[in-house]
Amino acid sequence: MLIFPAVDLFEGKAVRLFKGDYNRMTVYSENPPEIALDFKSSGAEWIHLVDLEGAKSGETPNLNTIYAIKAATGLKCEVGGGIRSLEVIEKYVSAGLDRVILGTAAVTDEEFLKAAADKYGDKIAVGVDIKDGFAAIRGWTEKSALTADDMCRKMQNFGIGTLICTDISKDGAMVGTNVELYRELSEKYSLDIIASGGVSSIEDVKHLRALDLYGAIVGKAYYTGAINLKEAIEVAK
Repeated sequence: MLIFPAVDLFEGKAVRLFKGDYNRMTVYSENPPEIALDFKSSGAEWIHLVDLEGAKSGETPNLNTIYAIKAATGLKCEVGGGIRSLEVIEKYVSAGLDRVILGTAAVTDEEFLKAAADKYGDKIAVGVDIKDGFAAIRGWTEKSALTADDMCRKMQNFGIGTLICTDISKDGAMVGTNVELYRELSEKYSLDIIASGGVSSIEDVKHLRALDLYGAIVGKAYYTGAINLKEAIEVAK
């Protein structure tokens, strides 16, 4: 299993939200590339990047910071947050980003999802953010009518290989991750599943590793020191 340390970006800074609430934001660094270099020195292979402003607006306000992180580290990077057009995907892919994560658009615009999958193949991943059992959209501010199962079936049918699944109720709350959700999804679907939300201890990493998941995202636990990233990467292997 791979560990994906996360940088959530807002106004060029590395921040974390509590359960997706933009009003409960903590700024951890004004120099995200510096944090990304620490990821590299800890042995990370990938970085998970989220443009929180983009998630709401559909624009790319943190594009330069994302470029800087990729350039500084040379690590593989996946990026999400408001990616709703082929033009934005092309911007990221042209800049050397390794994977682009579709969220709201994957739920609301099947034609776009199919076009993106057809054109960019395994460079496209889908982020399914679960709120009260349903996929949330538009920066987690709205709930759709689709369940986690609906989304997984849809992704598999569209040929999407990688799925980032977040339990919003766990995200940033430091209360442990939703192991049962990931066990259920990994048993039912042949997708590379990345667990996200609430990975707050080495025990969480061990539980997810036991499910033989593709990956797990470590966010707030890194910033608070609850997880030693180097240890987590070793345990995940």
